[in-house]
Amino acid sequence: MAATKLRARVHRRVSPTSESPLVQWTLIGIALLFMAVILLLPLYAVFHEAFVKGVGAFFAALGERDAQAAIRLTLLVAAIAVPLNVVFGLAASWAIAKFEFKGKAFLITLIDLPFSVSPVISGLVYVLLFGAGSFLGPFLKSYGIEVLFALPGIVLATIFVTFPFVARELIPLMQDQGTGDEEAALSLGANGWQTFWRVTLPNIKWGLLYGVLLCNARAMGEFGAVAVVSGKIRGQTTTMPLQVEMLYNEYNAAAAFALASLLALLALVTLVLKTALEWRFGDEIAAGGGH
Repeated sequence: MAATKLRARVHRRVSPTSESPLVQWTLIGIALLFMAVILLLPLYAVFHEAFVKGVGAFFAALGERDAQAAIRLTLLVAAIAVPLNVVFGLAASWAIAKFEFKGKAFLITLIDLPFSVSPVISGLVYVLLFGAGSFLGPFLKSYGIEVLFALPGIVLATIFVTFPFVARELIPLMQDQGTGDEEAALSLGANGWQTFWRVTLPNIKWGLLYGVLLCNARAMGEFGAVAVVSGKIRGQTTTMPLQVEMLYNEYNAAAAFALASLLALLALVTLVLKTALEWRFGDEIAAGGGH
């Protein structure tokens, strides 16, 4: 009897839920204060500065020719980079999760590479590959193909920094699901494409959508790698983040924050969709290693 009471007291003492209400609310308050300082205050500052001169000035700043060009370029880059990353992510996760082959660990390491390499360094790599002093740069230019300081370079840099997002969501999800469903479909006479479209893809669709959301948000907000390869040619190779920096450096704070508010709004929409997916399909996304 005494031993049972002692074990109960020890259990209560080490249980993380046995803290006093004062300690619990203190921890919650610290967390909320941290979130307010790190997230809410910057968001408030961005939207406040965007509308400080009125709604008319806000829409006038967004209607400027250079701002419109930056918005169009950002959307175009994302429209190219995200689908390509979806194709790569599906192919890589399919190969890694469903097959055994030499070099699998190396492939996984390569997928994680953009997480450990500075975006600025990745941009410099493309400068070395396609710059005037390289072999590829003058060769492609002789055929009229411009990579650096043009759309192809921006797309390549964006693809590099964003390609892990889809693959990293799908690899653990597909590994957790195993190959049982695919084997059953093949045994019933389905071919490879039928198995993929009717079995594999429906099983991973929410994890795939989750990865696409993260990939798209990063593609539109990428700064470092794009800044290196774009040349920052106003109205031609400036994406929204680059245009914000240029406007702010020119002391045009209202226009800079107006454009920045669009990026902030994108982040908020992504966060809402991400939270909705986690709430609705939490178990499946968790299996995929959702961030």
